[in-house]
Amino acid sequence: MNGVPQQPNQQQSDQSVSASISNEGAARLDDTLLDVQSDESLVDLQLTTADERQWLEQLFRQQVFNREAGVLYMPIRHHSPGCSHHLLRTIAEYEPEVILIEGPEAGNPLIPVLADPATRTPVSLYYTYEQGEERGAFYFPMLACSPEYIAICEAARRGIKASFIDLNYRAPQTLHKEQQSEDEKSQEHATEQGNSYQDETLLTSSSFMHRLCTALHCRSFDELWDRWFEAGATNAVTEHYIEEIFLYCSLSRLCYTSEQLEQDGTLARERHMLQHIEAARQQYKRVLVITGGFHTLGLLELQEEQYVHASSITARKNPSQQDIVSPTRITTKTKISKQGSKRNQPAKPIKEQIYPMVYTFEEADRLNGYASGMPYVAYYDEVWTRMQKGIAQPGQQTAIRLLSLLMKELRQGEAEVSTSDAIEAYSMLQGLAAIRGKPEGSVYELLDGVTSCFIKGEQTLVAVQPLQRLQQLLTGNQIGEVASNPFAVPIVEDFKKQATACKLKLQFTGRHKKVLDLYTRPQHRQISRLFHCMTFLGTELAVFESGPDWVAYRDINLMRETWTYSYSSFTEARLIENSIYGGTIAAAATRRLETIVAELPEQHSGQATRWLLRALLMGLEHSVDGLLQHTRRALRQDGSFLSLSEALVLLERMYEHRRLLGLEGDAGLPELLEEAYQHTVAAMDTLEHVHPDDQSQVVQSLKQLHMLAMTGTASFASEPLYDRLQELLERTGLPASLEGVSVAILSRAGMLPASEITDRARSYMRGTPQQMAHTAAYLQGVFAAARDAFLYDKELLNELNSMLARLSHDDFVRMIPELRMAFTFFTPAETRTIATRAAELLGESEQALDEPGLDEEVLLHAQATDKAIRQELARWGLL
Repeated sequence: MNGVPQQPNQQQSDQSVSASISNEGAARLDDTLLDVQSDESLVDLQLTTADERQWLEQLFRQQVFNREAGVLYMPIRHHSPGCSHHLLRTIAEYEPEVILIEGPEAGNPLIPVLADPATRTPVSLYYTYEQGEERGAFYFPMLACSPEYIAICEAARRGIKASFIDLNYRAPQTLHKEQQSEDEKSQEHATEQGNSYQDETLLTSSSFMHRLCTALHCRSFDELWDRWFEAGATNAVTEHYIEEIFLYCSLSRLCYTSEQLEQDGTLARERHMLQHIEAARQQYKRVLVITGGFHTLGLLELQEEQYVHASSITARKNPSQQDIVSPTRITTKTKISKQGSKRNQPAKPIKEQIYPMVYTFEEADRLNGYASGMPYVAYYDEVWTRMQKGIAQPGQQTAIRLLSLLMKELRQGEAEVSTSDAIEAYSMLQGLAAIRGKPEGSVYELLDGVTSCFIKGEQTLVAVQPLQRLQQLLTGNQIGEVASNPFAVPIVEDFKKQATACKLKLQFTGRHKKVLDLYTRPQHRQISRLFHCMTFLGTELAVFESGPDWVAYRDINLMRETWTYSYSSFTEARLIENSIYGGTIAAAATRRLETIVAELPEQHSGQATRWLLRALLMGLEHSVDGLLQHTRRALRQDGSFLSLSEALVLLERMYEHRRLLGLEGDAGLPELLEEAYQHTVAAMDTLEHVHPDDQSQVVQSLKQLHMLAMTGTASFASEPLYDRLQELLERTGLPASLEGVSVAILSRAGMLPASEITDRARSYMRGTPQQMAHTAAYLQGVFAAARDAFLYDKELLNELNSMLARLSHDDFVRMIPELRMAFTFFTPAETRTIATRAAELLGESEQALDEPGLDEEVLLHAQATDKAIRQELARWGLL
């Protein structure tokens, strides 16, 4: 492995790569971390000082990896296969009596669950806490290649104790923005779904790592790590490998002041971990401590003094003595008294919970916003599998298999990728590895090879499909499984039971499509109710794509619902959070629904009815009686016409589709419908002064009332409605759209002559300019309820034509949008009929309707003239 001394007598399988790295061997860090074309060391590159390097090397030999010291430190990177490989070697050689692991100490009771053979990675511990107004949630993910998971399983196999030693919770990192890379800043959105215990922001965004990446021409910290610590990891000497990680991480840590680390919460965590380490030192002879490499130096410094400040480095003994001497580094003095006073304040009680849960490769991938660990999770998972089998060059062999799989899938998708393209990509993978001084090609050479050989020309949306598919293969779609355990959350188990009964695919990530036939298949109705419940609980399990939307009353004629769904740790976390409402999906949804409805204002009948409908869609029929009573109370107190009309419409939909919604009998809906109708008609007295933004809704509501009245049932008496409409027409200042719909309804009901529509329209069209401006609004109201009046009344068409002829150009431009809106009530066939009558009125034939509005030759001549004029003006400098 480049950057790490090699085990003797190891044969490389690729001779061309072997030739390129034949000079590496037992060289130290400052001899190996070089630019490919440079002989400069880290000191020459001004990435560290000689004193600093010497101090860290001494510290490593005497305190970090000293098998006689009683405590052996294993600095690692989370989810690193290379670290896991050397961890197994270390455990086998050191034979510890106890293993201490960086992780939430509240998770110690769950360690047997994680070590259970029935548990299948990826999995995670999910921790939540509340302290006063502060609350948070953290994930502690584990993959098959995670050193923490390997330590837990190996401890269980050996029958020794493994224990988490970190704080249960901490505030999110507050790293100074100027020290963050663009990649780190782009990942901040991931904290909305929970933080990670294994956040590596301080390590990856340190100025040392940025300067090292620049010096070695690495595009990111992840590429740098892969080059020096993953490629060829199985051939490295374990002690040298661990020393390199310690030096890397320590030099990153030295970029931060003590005040920054205190503010971030790092020092508080390390003080807590050190307490566990010291307690284990007193009880056991051989203690193995596994933490992120960033913490190792901090733990050692805290052994000498509780706080790190400026004098802790400059006051060390003479370098010639055997004691470890550290170089001077710039640091800001920690305000010990202030920190101490805060700790002496009485703490608020903490309410906390921790559960084992499933996790996914997609969520664990660093490129998807996860704050720690390795990117390309599926790739490194396969590398780890090959490592365990002793396969040489596991990284390159994995890359070759993924390249072959990519070719197969692209060809199945009829992509234009040839065998020669794949051969060139493989050759480039090997060549780039040799140029970069790597003992084997890996994921970054694979990505570069595919980009160069598979993408022809510009990177368009179509051209980059091979690269996008490769990214998906590198990430993977695996989802874990947690063994049966007493810590399982009932609501999660209830969901899994229902999902199994519904035959949902929860084994793999990615969006799955489900088409549900609501009318003929009872199981599909059950799935629909489950999806509605999960959506209501905010789990983001399923997304409604198409089908009848009962609440918005769209596409009701459709017979099927189409959903897409995907299970993830986020879904499980949201279920855990909803467990406070109940132990089953139905119980949690019912309790949460009751909480929401109880907070609604008593007079909002429309909202109450909307929640009643949603309850039925979720299959919560047992809640119907209570919601009906709440709706009845709201109807009696509501004075808003729009709110009451919304409640009426929703109740009518529920009654019409009561069998599909699972209601037994009529459930008392007829009586509630009659009461809602009466209250809505009574509220029409408030329509004289309607806000302009609400007028279109009022028009539709009046039309709906008329349609109910036309059914002839006793529940929807027509006389009170028509009386109210006539009263509205007698009032001055009634909005034009409401006047139009009122006249149209009364005319259709025979309460007014049909000529009344034209007479009132004429008063607008021949009135003052202000009255003419309201013509379109009046027609919108008329067309909403009686558009046939315009289809067959020539006089109304003549009046509209005369008005348009009298309008000035500016007035016509102002009126045309509203007129177009009015004519949207007509179907295409009706629009054609109106156009034919308009052509007859103007003395044109029907064939003229199909002719272009402007002759093509005239248009081309006008374009040429315009172009010539612009060129002439430009020549004179006038344009």
